[in-house]
Amino acid sequence: MTDQPRRHRPAKTYRRPQKDPVRILAFEALRAVDERDAYANLVLPPLLRKAREGGDFDGRDAALATELVYGTLRWQGTYDAIIAECVDRPLREVDPPVLDVLSLGAHQLLGTRIPPHAAVSASVELARVVLGDGRAKFVNAVLRRIAADDLDGWLARVAPPYDEDPEEHLAVVHAHPRWVVSALWDALGGGRAGIEDLLAADNERPEVTLVARPGRAERAELLDALGSEGGVPGRWSPYAVRLAEGGEPGALDAVREGHAGVQDEGSQLVAIALANAPLEGSDARWLDGCAGPGGKAALLAALAAQRGAMLLASERQQHRARLVERALHGNPGPYQVITADGTRPAWRPGTFDRVLVDVPCSGLGALRRRPEARWRRRPEDLEGFAPLQRGLLREALNAVRVGGVVGYATCSPHLAETRAVVDDVLKGRGAAAASAEWIDARPLMPGVLALGDGPDVQLWPHLHGTDAMYLALLRRTA
Repeated sequence: MTDQPRRHRPAKTYRRPQKDPVRILAFEALRAVDERDAYANLVLPPLLRKAREGGDFDGRDAALATELVYGTLRWQGTYDAIIAECVDRPLREVDPPVLDVLSLGAHQLLGTRIPPHAAVSASVELARVVLGDGRAKFVNAVLRRIAADDLDGWLARVAPPYDEDPEEHLAVVHAHPRWVVSALWDALGGGRAGIEDLLAADNERPEVTLVARPGRAERAELLDALGSEGGVPGRWSPYAVRLAEGGEPGALDAVREGHAGVQDEGSQLVAIALANAPLEGSDARWLDGCAGPGGKAALLAALAAQRGAMLLASERQQHRARLVERALHGNPGPYQVITADGTRPAWRPGTFDRVLVDVPCSGLGALRRRPEARWRRRPEDLEGFAPLQRGLLREALNAVRVGGVVGYATCSPHLAETRAVVDDVLKGRGAAAASAEWIDARPLMPGVLALGDGPDVQLWPHLHGTDAMYLALLRRTA
């Protein structure tokens, strides 16, 4: 009997991976954030602009890419906990580019309405393009495990019960580091409902808000240019306009010409409150001691011009001072921009009538806008900011005349960066600091609700729809 010839299966034809411009762009943005410690709000716009110019993108593509980047960064800690349940090694042993693809896939599965099969398929194709076929198989296996349950199901598995560990439960469920949850809860006070509302607000995409700079643009003009479906008046600031979702500020002539700008309403309220604080005597010289990148300085300069006052805008970093110069260009009244260190002032004591110091801080009040910052910051970072914050406030009190007003502002609700700084300086660390008194800031934000017991003010995303800006107003007395 003769041997039968063995039958061979035909080899599979190799299929090239399909390149998806949207997901490739999102992956590139995540790698830039991870590798260069870049911020998504700085990395993403030029990538989107280049894609539009190349004809690869339309408005829907840009919206999806933006959601993928910001959503993945925002929920990174939660997705890490879920991915860790689906891999056979510690996450630190997973290559960062692979983890980025997995996180992008997890967000599509758990945080969007993209059908699971499409989310897995698109993520595997992305992995084939940027990682190679071998690691794409690993991505496929992990994402199929994740797709077996929805977000609520996964949270029930990876988050400890609230009754056993409230802070860790909230940290996992709302995608904030535990120490941030603790700090925000201390600053906010109250029970579970308030902190959950705050953490949920941090995970919502913030509205884009414009400011009509007084003497240069009217709010009504911006509203007319946007149309009834393009924008609505702000909630609190008389100069604010809230853009409809997808609105493009750069499309407005007033923004391109500097008559209006993009500025959170909380930031506007801080500048307006300082400008309207009661003052006796001269009101001709104003100082913004930490002026970069220029939003508050531009509004202050416009308000000062209406009273015949001059604003000196000081910024320590030269590249940020250039941003301030750009923001103030065309102001109707006198102003000057200088590069100087506010802790080593370039002016004589007692020179100014009004002084604002919006000090460098942890940025915990702007986590809606910079979601990656929550994972990048560490508790020890506050120790580095503390001496600078106190030094800037002391020198601000030295810079203002007797009877003049100082505004201490920061985009953080952390108690170590807000009331603790002011209390320490007012205990007498410096002659000028020892002779200052509080001004109640609440009446200077008319119509704004839930401002607390005063005299300082803390704004909140979930209560006011603003960044968590803090403001203390002080008057030098002697």
